[in-house]
Amino acid sequence: MRRAIMFMGTGSDVGKSLVVAGLCRAFANRGLKVAPFKPQNMSNNAAVTADGGEIGRAQALQARAARRDPVTAMNPVLLKPEQETGAQVILRGQRIGSMPAREYWKKRGELLPDVVAAFAELAASADLILVEGAGSASEINLRSGDIANFGFAQAVHLPVVLIGDINRGGVIASLVGTFALADPADAALIGATLVNKFQGDPTLFAEGAAAIAARTGVPCLGPVPMFPDAAKLPAEDVLALDQPVVSRQAGFTIVVPRLPRIANFDDLDPLAAEPGVDLIIAPPGNPLPPADLIILPGSKATIADLAALRQQGWDIDVLAHARQGRPVLGICGGYQMLGRIIADPLGLEGPSQTVKGLGLLDVETTLEPHKQLRLETATALGQPISGYHMHMGVTSGPDTQSPFASVGNAPEGASNGRILGTYLHGLFAADGFRSAFLARLGAPISDLAYERSIETTLDALAAHFEAYLDLDALLALARELG
Repeated sequence: MRRAIMFMGTGSDVGKSLVVAGLCRAFANRGLKVAPFKPQNMSNNAAVTADGGEIGRAQALQARAARRDPVTAMNPVLLKPEQETGAQVILRGQRIGSMPAREYWKKRGELLPDVVAAFAELAASADLILVEGAGSASEINLRSGDIANFGFAQAVHLPVVLIGDINRGGVIASLVGTFALADPADAALIGATLVNKFQGDPTLFAEGAAAIAARTGVPCLGPVPMFPDAAKLPAEDVLALDQPVVSRQAGFTIVVPRLPRIANFDDLDPLAAEPGVDLIIAPPGNPLPPADLIILPGSKATIADLAALRQQGWDIDVLAHARQGRPVLGICGGYQMLGRIIADPLGLEGPSQTVKGLGLLDVETTLEPHKQLRLETATALGQPISGYHMHMGVTSGPDTQSPFASVGNAPEGASNGRILGTYLHGLFAADGFRSAFLARLGAPISDLAYERSIETTLDALAAHFEAYLDLDALLALARELG
């Protein structure tokens, strides 16, 4: 019997992604074939799928929680912000172009048939589909043409669980207010509310839960306590970087400039998990702090982020760091920045232009419209890496003759002494490579088994929801699919 249910939020960052991930693992543990689905996502944290496309990182994690390979049908529309008022549009895993926000909001309704088709494709191979909405369900100014929240729910007649975040305050008002603002036909789809991220004695919220149920006419689930190990899982989007990081005084410091369009920053998660490493994501407005290693991360708009790096004066910091003989690693867009030249003859990132890079690697990059998307098995420092490529540039030059890694017999990336560049994402999740890389730089290493720690955390997340939610009631609320 195939079923589906949708989880929407009263706002962004209320825990929708984590709820769906935990429930994917919990229901998979019960023997169900589970699939996550998000009609539309906006994030520069993406993953390459088994069928050769890209989806939001959160849906890839949810697929892992469900113990199945990620595929493009799980996130048919992905928006990747390139500028303040526009984004790259990914449909079924492939880039179809870039659009200003106003143009996309006018045309997004045209993508609904593709979204519904992707949902139907998943439904053919799943017992249960757990659907995640986007942002806030109560943005009535965005309701016309919506494909992410109630627009999709109405199209496939899905029951909705509305999630509110008690940790940020005002959870009763936000849940009840969503019912008040929503069109009556949309509000009628909401079968339950869920109070998330509770801290303290849950019995103290009994009256609050009763008040929500009385004013909405549907059951109030929870409260569900804050999951303490949420930070151990890859984050969905850049909001995660707003959380303050307390230095562990670990002795080896890695500094990463927070670029405006930083992408695939989950590359850094295994380093952050190393007990002997302090990973600092340096915010704008200050010089880069002293570091043992600087990493220039991936970027959704390399030329614009290189300009931002220079505007902050961080280029001076990086060059001074390199002159002292200290290592610099560039990943994807960061690799392109380390070269002599970045050329964009077709204007893929804005006006057609050629700009000077930092000049630390003797390579040059030409941006091309074809995005390279593929899972990759590589070798570096004698250690295997299972990663992926996700980029639109071709890089060549003398320093590629001293590659960072090898993919089969083909060289990958470039190096020049302690200056390193690679297009490989996900490289630090490989325990052997990460240990060898850190040891080569004189950093302390540990016995951290990163991938195993993700599995352990997902199991703990599933147990968390088993303990605090009535999963049988949730399953009963889900709609049977024909």
